[in-house]
Amino acid sequence: MKHVVMYSGGIGSWAAAKRVIAQHGKENVILLFTDTLIEDEDLYRFIDETVEETGCDYVRLAEGRTPWEIFKHKRFIGNSRIAQCSHMLKQEPARKWVEENFSPDNCILYLGIDWTETHRIPSVIKNWVPYKVEFPMAHEPYLDKSEMIAELELIGIKQPRLYEMGFAHNNCGGFCVRAGQGHFARLLREMPERFAEHEAKEEEMRLYLGKDVSILKRVRNGRKQTYTLRQLREDIEANQQIDMFDIGGCGCFVDAPAS
Repeated sequence: MKHVVMYSGGIGSWAAAKRVIAQHGKENVILLFTDTLIEDEDLYRFIDETVEETGCDYVRLAEGRTPWEIFKHKRFIGNSRIAQCSHMLKQEPARKWVEENFSPDNCILYLGIDWTETHRIPSVIKNWVPYKVEFPMAHEPYLDKSEMIAELELIGIKQPRLYEMGFAHNNCGGFCVRAGQGHFARLLREMPERFAEHEAKEEEMRLYLGKDVSILKRVRNGRKQTYTLRQLREDIEANQQIDMFDIGGCGCFVDAPAS
């Protein structure tokens, strides 16, 4: 029996991997990483160091396109409701690799969802049928992210720098179409050049599609409307109020594929 950990480069998947290794032995564990090609440089450092420390087999998959290339192909900009990048760059490559290498009765899959996210578990189980999926961090001993990071640093490995910057996730280089205004405000503050790249990509897509579309939405006079990254930046620069509590969240292996 092989035990395949969906290894995102986040602290939750690392902590889950450590529990799986403790139970089943490193020789029976595979760390599976799906690369969106827009990851933060420090994510690769973190993966390299943790893979070496665990001694597990490691597999990196890459579909070959970035999220923005997926959006252009689909003629649709991803948002908090529909994220084809998640489906095509994460879920599909992982599913294909698992099905090509293991039958449902000779492997178990693991995700780093923790005890604060148990409401997301049923959809993951449904998405992966007939494969079995387990969630080590949803069980005792319950740890929060700071406790996981403390365990990581006890073995001499530095936490991913996006966490130090205040990002909730170490995915897609601080960019995520499921994120909200507060998340993108942090990206603008911490990595303005990276924000500018995504702002330009969004403007390029708007021109390509010839439509008033955007990743973000905002409510004005009781009506929901588009809210581009350029508008967000200009509002922040003008000291206009934005919704800093609108953070959003990564769900690449959690949410069902878009139909």
